[in-house]
Amino acid sequence: MFQYHGWIALRSTPEAVDDEPPLRLAEIQALVDELASYALIDLRPMNGEYYIHMGGSPNRRGSHGSVVIDLLRKVGQVAPGSYGLLHVYDDEDPRHGNSFRVFRLARGVVTEHADTLLSPVIPSLEDAWAPVGGASPDL
Repeated sequence: MFQYHGWIALRSTPEAVDDEPPLRLAEIQALVDELASYALIDLRPMNGEYYIHMGGSPNRRGSHGSVVIDLLRKVGQVAPGSYGLLHVYDDEDPRHGNSFRVFRLARGVVTEHADTLLSPVIPSLEDAWAPVGGASPDL
């Protein structure tokens, strides 16, 4: 399973200015639309600012995982003042199969970090697998 949940606050520049340059909303909407057919994703205004929210749980990472993570990178290029987090759990990743990873977008750069709040998945969120009746699978 490949599970992800994230958000991005959209900003055209990291500079603290009164008259921020306008967002390139058409380009950002096109990036969101690329995922719309197989993801929970939206671009919407709230309180005068724009945000992207996303989430999904396809059976396998496939190309979907790369597309979701790449969305952060592309938004960082189009709107370098944007910031946000994407939490990812990929139980088939041999390096991180028992943990969430966090992708952080800040100042146009995406970095990957270990998650300490939901990881390790076993035993933090789930019990270890046990066969029905407690019998050993080797019997």
